[in-house]
Amino acid sequence: MFFKKNKDIDDKVIRKAAMDLRKGSAEAFHILYHKYKTPVYKFCTRLLNDKDLADDAFQETFVRVYEKRKLFNGENFKGWVFTIARNTCFNYLRTKKMEVEFDEEYIAPETMKMGDYAMKDLIEKAIAELPVSYREVVVLREYEEYSYTEIAEILDIELSLVKIRIHRARLLLKKKLQPLVKEIYGTE
Repeated sequence: MFFKKNKDIDDKVIRKAAMDLRKGSAEAFHILYHKYKTPVYKFCTRLLNDKDLADDAFQETFVRVYEKRKLFNGENFKGWVFTIARNTCFNYLRTKKMEVEFDEEYIAPETMKMGDYAMKDLIEKAIAELPVSYREVVVLREYEEYSYTEIAEILDIELSLVKIRIHRARLLLKKKLQPLVKEIYGTE
């Protein structure tokens, strides 16, 4: 069963594939991989802020999905796969002990108006500097477009904690980016 787009795979097919995966079905693994490969890869890339590490974490995530398939309880495959991805990324962060590089752009940004691409780059750098617990909720909400409820399920935390983390992350981002916006555009 091959699909052109992730949206071609409905929830009923995902639930059946998740149950069949427990039995070791290669086709079920293919369906689930096809459905979740892009969002999981983007999540790893944005959380780790390092393409090589993200490639490794992404591959390891799906290896673990297959290896631990019998531990899946049959509910919320999306939450389960993102939990595995999250834990894998945290393992990479712990072993790498990533350092934030000094970036002169934050000290002396260009005074001329910047294009959307440059602003996007500055936003992504600001997100990369957030504490991991804030970075992961921002990535899941703003880039992967998950609802607060879905984020709570993926991270296995209370909905209220998701809201708090997103709010605090946005405040930190606003604080970091406000001087740049003021300097570049002359407004707040």
